[in-house]
Amino acid sequence: MSPFQLTRTLPEDATGAALSEDVLQGLTSTPKVLPPKWFYDARGSELFEEITRLPEYYPTRAEREILIARAPAIAAATGARTLVELGSGSSEKTRHLLDALPGLRSYLPVDVSESALTGAAEALLRERPALQVHALIADFTQELILPDTPGPRLVAFLGGTIGNLLPPERALFLRSVQTLLRPGDALLLGTDLVKDEEVLVRAYDDARGVTAEFNKNVLNVLARELDADVDPADFDHVALWDREREWIEMRLRARSALTVKIPALNLVVAFEEGEELRTEVSAKFRREGVAAELAGAGMELSRWWTDERGRFALSLATVAS
Repeated sequence: MSPFQLTRTLPEDATGAALSEDVLQGLTSTPKVLPPKWFYDARGSELFEEITRLPEYYPTRAEREILIARAPAIAAATGARTLVELGSGSSEKTRHLLDALPGLRSYLPVDVSESALTGAAEALLRERPALQVHALIADFTQELILPDTPGPRLVAFLGGTIGNLLPPERALFLRSVQTLLRPGDALLLGTDLVKDEEVLVRAYDDARGVTAEFNKNVLNVLARELDADVDPADFDHVALWDREREWIEMRLRARSALTVKIPALNLVVAFEEGEELRTEVSAKFRREGVAAELAGAGMELSRWWTDERGRFALSLATVAS
């Protein structure tokens, strides 16, 4: 058996079709919205990597701190022989788990990007030639069917990405994860925690303006992929803390009244001066809220770890008995 397999569960044109649908729905809604997944073309991914190294952006460092400190405890609690990672990207943080799981036989990274999956697999197999890597080109927000692999399985969803889903979307996602778990399997979930508003806003509005460029990059994606005549310079980056919902919103605010033409969709979108386009929601969590959402999806919170400053959490959940 080859140490690397790649299975495509999405049609070749799935990304383009999904972008068209999201733009058509999002830019004709009130208020205007776009999903944050469209930040991540090649340039957007580079910018996000730069963001993770900024002094204001603590989540990546905080999660890595927990992984390094708690990977042995995670391994002992799960005994995982298969690691499934949703939204795996470069699989960089996952190495801490791979190193700590002595009985691991299979790694199943799941991502929409074939190039990210292939690049990560090649790097991992150079370091761990005995590891079986079966990559899935798939959208983790849709129903997943996992290949048959040795149990117990640990499903990891790291980076606080669950916060980008709205509450109804989170409920659907967690229920779908629960259906993947068999007795003895577990979910490892990364969640950013509620904290001081100033700390949160700075993390999404850094002094160097890297996050602003990252936010505006979604407009470059529209221009390239849909031939939209949109100029990022016509918009300001906005990051706000919603106290009631306990989430950060990133928005793009039109500097003046303007019209965006998108010929590929036969669409003309008018923006008034000061009108905002929401590009991301990033929810922050409390332990009791995470436990309640897991319970609502038929899972039970069994372990909870935070970094020393209590900024970020990794939780372990199993199917409720």
